[in-house]
Amino acid sequence: MNRFYITTPIYYVNSTPHIGHAYTTIAADILTRHHEQRGEDTFFLTGVDEHASKNVRSAEEQGLDPKEFVDRIVEQHWRPLPARVHADVDFFIRTTDEGHRRFVQDFIERIRENGHIYEDVYAGLYCVGCEAFKSADELVDGKCPDHGIEPEWIEEKNWFFRLSAFQQPLLDLYDRRPDFVQPRFRYNEARSFIAHGLQDFSLSRAGQPWGVPIPWDPDQVVYVWVDALINYLSALTYARPGEDLRDRYWPEVRHVIGKDILRFHCVFWPALLLAAGYEPPKQVFVHGYLQIGERKISKSLGNVISPLDLLAIYGVDPVRFYVARVTTFGQDGNASVEDVHERYERELANDLGNLVSRTTAMIARYRDGTLKRAGGSPPVDLERLREDVAERLDAWDLSGGLEAIWSVVRDLNRYVESSAPWQLAKDDADAAALDTVLYNLADGLTGVAIALASYLPETAPQILDALRQSRDLSWSRIAPGVADEVEGIAAASPLFPRVDLPAAAA
Repeated sequence: MNRFYITTPIYYVNSTPHIGHAYTTIAADILTRHHEQRGEDTFFLTGVDEHASKNVRSAEEQGLDPKEFVDRIVEQHWRPLPARVHADVDFFIRTTDEGHRRFVQDFIERIRENGHIYEDVYAGLYCVGCEAFKSADELVDGKCPDHGIEPEWIEEKNWFFRLSAFQQPLLDLYDRRPDFVQPRFRYNEARSFIAHGLQDFSLSRAGQPWGVPIPWDPDQVVYVWVDALINYLSALTYARPGEDLRDRYWPEVRHVIGKDILRFHCVFWPALLLAAGYEPPKQVFVHGYLQIGERKISKSLGNVISPLDLLAIYGVDPVRFYVARVTTFGQDGNASVEDVHERYERELANDLGNLVSRTTAMIARYRDGTLKRAGGSPPVDLERLREDVAERLDAWDLSGGLEAIWSVVRDLNRYVESSAPWQLAKDDADAAALDTVLYNLADGLTGVAIALASYLPETAPQILDALRQSRDLSWSRIAPGVADEVEGIAAASPLFPRVDLPAAAA
């Protein structure tokens, strides 16, 4: 059995989720559900990064202990996020988990025993927003380009990871596996960074009790990015009590990340794994930003769309549809309430919802709710749809997968107009032709619903129920003739009721 293990980044918890977090979580869930439909053994991990310096500062501002601060915000806002966007995760990891802390200490101890950690003095610029050290040429007017703040100068004795020793092994990895990082231009970006030379980096921070203690030097804690990266492996050791899932899922792991954390995942992380004696991940997919007015959605910039606001107005599936549809996965995309509304009305309500309503209403009206198999060539190629969507999702092309499905939806709508079943219903001599049209519509919609199930997990079963078809979502069922003969089909209620734009925009 093929295995599919996918992760989102673990999210900073110094504030509440926005649509950018929902974007990544939904994308990973779409892929997980799709691979489940294909009968694969899947595991989906998400969670939160709690040991950041900014969490300490946010806690202090509120007069709270750091653990009390993160407990409150994680349980109120972050742990509910996957369920609110219908993401069916297998484990939600917190870096304050005891299982994670133990594994991190064991992991860096292994690196030390392998000779890749040494002590030295670090002096440099540190952006608290990024939780990363910055070189002068990375700054814009002396400020971090992502957060618009001046980095702080830090000088302290730390433990260093010998990243420079892994330049050639990383280049060899990239040359051996040209699909290691996707899309290709991100692969080129990461490989170019490696080829220009790697510098050792500080693996610890001194004078800060908030974090995972260095096992041989408890006065220092593991650098938050090292601590965070290890979650992808640590989770497998305690996600299921009494089981160690590393042999089952590692290294069959795909990381889905935003482009701002490419260097950590595509350079630092595989080097750390090699240093500790583990295989690098199977693949890293780097997506772009969802932007408002061509600016990255960011809590610090204040241009945040709350996914929960959109969910309350439009429902979960339309938001899932939108984030997968708005841009080619991997590229930047612009988000707006107006665009959400326009796609909701034009593509969901008109193209898909109206097709389901018309099909069920005509079966109910012209055949008393009975669907009969009929001869004749189908108007759409469901076998091609099955193969096309699978190929696109294997290539991380979420928007392309939706476009392939929507091409069939549009073809079915054109088929309704060209076949004019309301005219066929007027003449008993056209009874067989009418049966064929109605069956072809129901059959095509059944295939479409199965293909859409990973994108629209609530709507797809509703379409199948409206057609009184099986809820079996097996990928092989996207095929001509999949619809069963049934009785009792009634005119379906609108799948996507009207939403007033002023209320949405408000």
